[in-house]
Amino acid sequence: MTPSDIPTKDRLIVALDLPSVQQAEAMVARLGDSVSFFKIGYQLAYAGGLPLARKLADDGKKVFLDLKLHDIGNTVARGVENIAKLGATFLSVHAYPQTMKAAVEARTGSSLKILAVTVLTSYDDGDLHAAGYRLGVSDTVEARGRQAQGLGIDGIVCSPEEAAALRRLVGHQMHLVTPGIRPAGSASGDQKRITTPARAIAAGSDYLVVGRPVVEAADPKAVAEAILAEITPSLAA
Repeated sequence: MTPSDIPTKDRLIVALDLPSVQQAEAMVARLGDSVSFFKIGYQLAYAGGLPLARKLADDGKKVFLDLKLHDIGNTVARGVENIAKLGATFLSVHAYPQTMKAAVEARTGSSLKILAVTVLTSYDDGDLHAAGYRLGVSDTVEARGRQAQGLGIDGIVCSPEEAAALRRLVGHQMHLVTPGIRPAGSASGDQKRITTPARAIAAGSDYLVVGRPVVEAADPKAVAEAILAEITPSLAA
């Protein structure tokens, strides 16, 4: 599926960053038909959320398993083989060459798409340098983007600040999935490289991951619908 083929509603991925499956199921129910794509990350996955991923998929929803796998190739491959059976649409891995190669090979024959996480959106240049990286955020993201494309990765998880550069780099053959999205007036929280939904789409992002601004809202459905309304003009531009 190319970026132009993605239904507008599928472009919003609501992160179910909630402490229990029961709360996640309640949130899905509150959002109703306004949201078709959900992310399950560490918090919910470790609270029994993997069976929920299968249930959501069986109910016709799309699921992004944001597990950020990274280990020796054999371990990553065995994990991906089992994850592929859950019916999820996306699975994230860290953008290290051995990890990406193992994940791509292990998902063969399934519909699972592998996303590579370049640099976490809570990191800036100082954080990378403190961790021993020689390059800053922009250069690291672009280097990993090139590697991901060469290894057959389906998409890249990046901040909105790098979306435009990555789109020029990889063209329209890879999906760009962008966390760190904050509607106008929302708190930034622990994210450092953020932007609004409309600006992210205009920069080249295909999918927007939004968690706290939706799930912590008094009316989550209204917030989700407002985000979709905000990005619609950008898609036509």
